[in-house]
Amino acid sequence: MVRDKLNNNVKNCIMEKLAGMHEEILQFTQELVKIPTENPPGRYYKECIEIINKKLQEFNLATKIIKVKKSDGSSYPRYCLIASYGKGEKTIYFHGHYDVVPAVHKSQFTPQVYQEKLFGRGASDMKGGLVAMIYAVRILQCCEVKLDGRICLVIVPDEETGGTYGTKYLFNKGFIKKNSGVAMFMPEPTSGAIWNACRGALSLLLRVKGKAVHVTLQHQGINAFEKMIHVANALLKLKAKVEKRKTSFNVGPGKSKNSILMLGGSCRCGTNFNIVPGECSLTVERRINPEEDFNKEKATLFNLLSTFQKKEIDLEIEILQEGESAGIASNHDVTKVLVDSVKTFTGSMPPFRMCPGLLEIRFYIKNGIPAFAYGPGLLSVSHGPDEFITIQNIYNCAAVYALTAGRLLSKV
Repeated sequence: MVRDKLNNNVKNCIMEKLAGMHEEILQFTQELVKIPTENPPGRYYKECIEIINKKLQEFNLATKIIKVKKSDGSSYPRYCLIASYGKGEKTIYFHGHYDVVPAVHKSQFTPQVYQEKLFGRGASDMKGGLVAMIYAVRILQCCEVKLDGRICLVIVPDEETGGTYGTKYLFNKGFIKKNSGVAMFMPEPTSGAIWNACRGALSLLLRVKGKAVHVTLQHQGINAFEKMIHVANALLKLKAKVEKRKTSFNVGPGKSKNSILMLGGSCRCGTNFNIVPGECSLTVERRINPEEDFNKEKATLFNLLSTFQKKEIDLEIEILQEGESAGIASNHDVTKVLVDSVKTFTGSMPPFRMCPGLLEIRFYIKNGIPAFAYGPGLLSVSHGPDEFITIQNIYNCAAVYALTAGRLLSKV
């Protein structure tokens, strides 16, 4: 009874405080959208993190900016930011990224409000969600909610390119420790669903080297295309086997549960119609379901390719991207609180689904921290030419995060 009364008091306070913050929430989102934090290559990261840091310091939060230098000597350094509200060992992570995919047109960095929607690159993925999680903390501050523990804000770059110089770096260097959290929530554009799983990804670029000569002298050359055909045929046999497997996680209507092995997303070969091709390249895209063992599937793929290297085919393999799959049960204790908070502020029961791509919950789950994505954006418009977010959804998400954290860290 006491807990129910507390929850109602917190809910009412959240609604009251949030109503007075609508204008500044929208303005801050617009301010972030204006910054062209395109990745690749990683421009304007410093400018963006400094604006976020300034906002958090306005809320009297102690912040720490972590500069990460890329190992390739890139002129675009990476910046992570960690801040917290509350005290104690019990921790909830609010996790978000500020990098965006390259714009389709530069006008996307001039945010526009039209019919209760905010248009602009990153509005949906995920600067709108980033602002929502930041203001969730501000709301709890203003409501003077007493927490038995702390909310840790983790704000990272490079999510769009695998997280090596963002989230992965923070775990590897001990800034986020194993088994250190009650839960992690990240406001990715989940289209009203809760993502409790994601596929892993292994993206390869294969290059077969041959010897280019004129077609009339082809007996003196080595045809890289013909060599690649042998490799591709073997991969097609593996594809038929792999894609019979299905995940038990919900993937949503109209989407496939099957594991994925795709060939030829990018394919290049030769220089002219009358020249024996001296090089042929092909990409391999392996998307791995949570039930599959990432390391085993990677080994299977590399063992297959190595057989061709032993057959004296000059085959080079470059890893473009890799990330493990992850999943957590939809009936986890944490999800019950999150679902109830979503219903409270949206009136709808959120479905549980598997994210079709990589998701940074994988780093947390691997390190013993239950992790889920729930955010205000739509996946269907993210990365597109007309990316937008419904403004009310930003406010709703802030309220959901505030109530969820308040309940999970309640002293009562």
